[in-house]
Amino acid sequence: MNKRSQWVSGLGFLLATAGAAIGLGNLWKFPYLMGRNGGFLFLIVYLIFVVLLGVPMMIVEMGIGRYTQQDAVMSFRKLGKGRAGFIGAMGVLSSFLILSYYSVIAGWILKYIVSYATTFHAPADFAAYTATTWEPIVWHLLFMAITAFVCYKGTQGIEKASKLMMPGLFLLLILVIARSVTLPGAGEGLAFIFTPGESAFSFSAVNAALGQVFYSLSLAMGITVTYGSYLSKEQNIPTTCLRVAGLDTLAAVLAGVAIFPAVFALGLAPNQGAGLIFSTLPQVFDQIGGGALFAVLFFVLMLFAALTSTIALLETVVAYCVDSLGMNRAKAVALMAILIALLGVPVSLSFGILGDFTILGFNFYEFIGVLTDNLLLPLGALFTCVYVGWIWGPKTLLGEIETAGNTFRWKRVWVFCIRFLTPVLIAVVTIGGLGTILGAILG
Repeated sequence: MNKRSQWVSGLGFLLATAGAAIGLGNLWKFPYLMGRNGGFLFLIVYLIFVVLLGVPMMIVEMGIGRYTQQDAVMSFRKLGKGRAGFIGAMGVLSSFLILSYYSVIAGWILKYIVSYATTFHAPADFAAYTATTWEPIVWHLLFMAITAFVCYKGTQGIEKASKLMMPGLFLLLILVIARSVTLPGAGEGLAFIFTPGESAFSFSAVNAALGQVFYSLSLAMGITVTYGSYLSKEQNIPTTCLRVAGLDTLAAVLAGVAIFPAVFALGLAPNQGAGLIFSTLPQVFDQIGGGALFAVLFFVLMLFAALTSTIALLETVVAYCVDSLGMNRAKAVALMAILIALLGVPVSLSFGILGDFTILGFNFYEFIGVLTDNLLLPLGALFTCVYVGWIWGPKTLLGEIETAGNTFRWKRVWVFCIRFLTPVLIAVVTIGGLGTILGAILG
């Protein structure tokens, strides 16, 4: 049996868990979702869903992990006497699939850092670069190798990396913000974030905010269960979850403050989708003094955010191999990293030579995203709430949360959320996701 490690310190656990949540979902996806869905109103709705859905689910997952001291699959098997393991398996599969495309995007970030550091400019054409065959794959493989190296070191390696990268991430964000908000006309970008105005807000924006809570807080991916399984009994789970959610939301808002003032100052559109980071912002950096330096800082902070998340995704899959399959850590890290890297190859090629290859109307990259974001994650979260709230029951989990003299003042509210409110919100995401898939099949 592999001896189970634990986090060395409460701060290390907090930073590692926050790092798992703070990723491209905050610095890449959240800003462009705000841009597409009306800015301020989207932010308010998102914050409400963090409280009503995100934090209750995090408490459930972290509590299950610490109670069982097992990987995500074995945790649910233990709760359900073998019957509920499929819930954890959905999370592990989600982490495996998400990491395959997450690493490709992170490889683009590595390319941009090197490009700015050597030529003082971004690649001339983002779409043309991602459509090339070999170079994006090389950067993807390099990034996966870095992720595997940190994960190989176990909780101590993850903790050390998080203690370095998380403070560095916020420091770099502040430096970029300091430049962005001092540009002439930057106030319009701040108003876009923090004041109501003419908006593209709609029901689809509500659904986007719900879905973003899953992506941003790494819910139903097995990550929080896995990290919770390394947690000591003395740590206060509800307090930790609130802090993680707070840091995660702060990073998302700061990312908006770093990006939108510069975008508006130079008269660019805020609703450019994924291209906001890789196409629009390079235009900003090209037009400001010291732009290349701030571009390097910005993409390094993006790299930190990506790496802390990919480490968590790989650790979730590795923990399953170690706990459920009995593999040693070195073999598990090597095998899973290689398999995920190989899956990432057709993901990368879907922007180029495999662009016309589709599954249910989606290219390979889009299909994996739809499968995880619209199906596996919301269904996994829904099954978790139903199982914990109504079948296994929250009583034992409450006992785990309140061990070592910890108190949970909002436990009645939490139980109500898990049994009633949170499942309803998750059902909305699930129905919306199924609608997206059905629409693609029919249309």
